[in-house]
Amino acid sequence: MDDNRGAVSHRRPLAGLAARQQPWQASELLLRSLHTIRRHLGMEIAFISEFIEGRRVIRHLDAESADPPIRVGGSDPLEDSYCQRVVDGRLPELMTDACKNAEALTIPATRALNIGAHLSVPIRLADGRVFGTFCCFSRRPDEGLSARDLVTMRVLADVMAEHFDRELAGRDITGVMHRRIELALQSGCMRSVYQPIFNLPKGRAVGFEALTRFDCEPRRPPDQWFNEAAQIQRNVELELRAIDLALDGLDEVPDGLYVTINASPNTILDGRLTELLGGYPLERIVLEVTEHEEVEQYSEIARVVNPLRMAGLRVAVDDAGAGFACFKHILNLSPDIIKLDNSITRNIDADRNRQALAAALARFAETTQGKLVAEGVETAEELATLHRIGIEFAQGYSLGRPGPLQATLAQARETAARLRSERATLPH
Repeated sequence: MDDNRGAVSHRRPLAGLAARQQPWQASELLLRSLHTIRRHLGMEIAFISEFIEGRRVIRHLDAESADPPIRVGGSDPLEDSYCQRVVDGRLPELMTDACKNAEALTIPATRALNIGAHLSVPIRLADGRVFGTFCCFSRRPDEGLSARDLVTMRVLADVMAEHFDRELAGRDITGVMHRRIELALQSGCMRSVYQPIFNLPKGRAVGFEALTRFDCEPRRPPDQWFNEAAQIQRNVELELRAIDLALDGLDEVPDGLYVTINASPNTILDGRLTELLGGYPLERIVLEVTEHEEVEQYSEIARVVNPLRMAGLRVAVDDAGAGFACFKHILNLSPDIIKLDNSITRNIDADRNRQALAAALARFAETTQGKLVAEGVETAEELATLHRIGIEFAQGYSLGRPGPLQATLAQARETAARLRSERATLPH
């Protein structure tokens, strides 16, 4: 893939503790904190609530009983809760016996749950907003509770606030990402450009790689769009849209030439891709696998791709020579086309090691009845070296830049004429 489709506060003294936690570790830390404080204070229930649109929602809970009177996910109107009245000062943060407090007796839960000892402190975010509350209660009164116990609760509430600060920031960022991807999926925001792939000895184009461009904000390389989509599990949507746009141009590509489309393993395994490809002549399509990490679903990919290959589809693997993962792709997928990574092509004319590796990969491809395509060819010297060591196929700026299909077709004809005129001067 020559152009990469283009081929996730220090305000408090305990900030470092929660900041180093992964999301699941942070949640586990919260639950351990609830369990520890509940046991330390001799309470029956400890919980963290979040205030959401006028309701108090239980986020995390630790209970003495296996069948507690409140549950995670349970919610009730804020005005009917202890939490809101503690935050606005109508209830004290510490009550040794809630049944002796006149304000508490106006709340139905006091008698319904027979609440005795109760402690509750606000969880305040960095910007001063109240996220919710950190609470402990028991049906037993406890005259031994003191202001020191509240200090412990407040320290833990600060640690919890750091976790929720990051969580809410993550929610905001995720929301922005979703809105950007939604915009990109709208008509007119994505378009395909095409880069020619040449048979060097014959001096003619054999196909075109379809690449994606984004005409919406933020202006950034295509790989960043696809990477962001993957972070929010929407890369399949974006890739399918890109493939659909790419194949729109297939009818304009001369007979006998192919179009390469790029897809990650998740997109390949998605049934919508097979459905999409079903309407096209598969012998004119190359499916390039764009995963740069180790893949675990080789057998599943083969199950999906093999029937398409029997109908004419060819498979390509990119970044050959760039890492061990790519060699595993080659061995497990048996691709028809292997794309030589531009890190090997770059300055190959001046580096014997690169030449040796490229030549070895060319022989490997030939032995396995595949073809090796050198990507990222930018100079005449690189092109001449590739031709000399026996690499027949190449793409890159020296042969043609990605562009609108009609412009690329015209450019490919000019490049073909140039290659044929220069072929006699190339070393054999």
